[in-house]
Amino acid sequence: MSPADAAPNNYPKVHNGTWAGLVGKGPDSEPPIDLDTMLDLTAAADVNGTKFDGVDLFLFAPHVDIDSTDDDLQSLVDKVQSRNLSIGTLVAPVWPPTGGGSAMGDETECQKFLTQVTKSCRIARKLREFGVRPDGVIRIDSAVDPATWAEDPKANSKRIAETFRAACDIAEDHGEQLTAEGEICWGGMHSWKEMVSLLELVDRPATLGFQADMAHTLLYLLGHNAPQDRILPEQFNWDNPDTLRKSLQTLTAALRPWTNDFHIAQNDATVKGSGSHDKTGRHCLPHDPNGKLDIARDTGFWLRDEHGQLTRRIRHICWDGCMFSNEVMMKADTWNDILGAMVAARDAHGWQEEN
Repeated sequence: MSPADAAPNNYPKVHNGTWAGLVGKGPDSEPPIDLDTMLDLTAAADVNGTKFDGVDLFLFAPHVDIDSTDDDLQSLVDKVQSRNLSIGTLVAPVWPPTGGGSAMGDETECQKFLTQVTKSCRIARKLREFGVRPDGVIRIDSAVDPATWAEDPKANSKRIAETFRAACDIAEDHGEQLTAEGEICWGGMHSWKEMVSLLELVDRPATLGFQADMAHTLLYLLGHNAPQDRILPEQFNWDNPDTLRKSLQTLTAALRPWTNDFHIAQNDATVKGSGSHDKTGRHCLPHDPNGKLDIARDTGFWLRDEHGQLTRRIRHICWDGCMFSNEVMMKADTWNDILGAMVAARDAHGWQEEN
């Protein structure tokens, strides 16, 4: 059989992050987009007969209440499966505005953080039992800003690590794994060096990994909120792909061994905040003319090792496109373009398995 006749790659599975209907929305921005609509938009996307395989979810009302009953979860499963989708990674609502608390806060705050992790793990296990969630992890972060963390970096990272280790104990009790999403807006996780240091401090690699988002990790290269950890040179010329490639190699060599969840995304090397969400890496549409990433090419830095071999560790990849306008998100072409970019990344760095 010639390569042209070969069946297309079917792994990693391609997911959509439904939290795009919630994050950055609200009283200070635009109205949220309900979960049913996000599921419909996801299920309707089509690229030459290829569809999204599933969704990743934010465990926060009005999408999925963190205190959902088993009946509530069965209703969620019915909604998802009726659209021929599965569920993967779940976002735990660990922040103070969503019922959680700072991972480096006092005993009360840390307990709120851990309570949200416990509730998230319970939902994750139940969704596995319902047969709708074949893989995926639970996303957390430090739930504190870099400026507060910087008041005492060493002590605060130690405190975050203690909280994360307690979260690992909870996850293991539920047969789950956690992932920490590195973003410039989370203290102790706001630079690639601090992120690696925190993961090493927690020292639970079988339970806590790194969630790599292509938009957020691009900001790591620029040292936003941590100029001392910048990898790309000042006044970098974006027309120089060789320098970008070497910088991505440096970044991924440090973080790829920890990576257990991956977000496809585009970024224009700027930051954005919306609603209650602090400024973080600006998500752009995949073909934004100002986008700095070649999505299909640059996905390979995360899904292949330093020798160019597929790691096959990531079982599904998820699109993350927060803080787009509702007008953009309600267009079918938006999701077809996104799906097309993800399929191109899978064609370049995926593999085949029998389902």
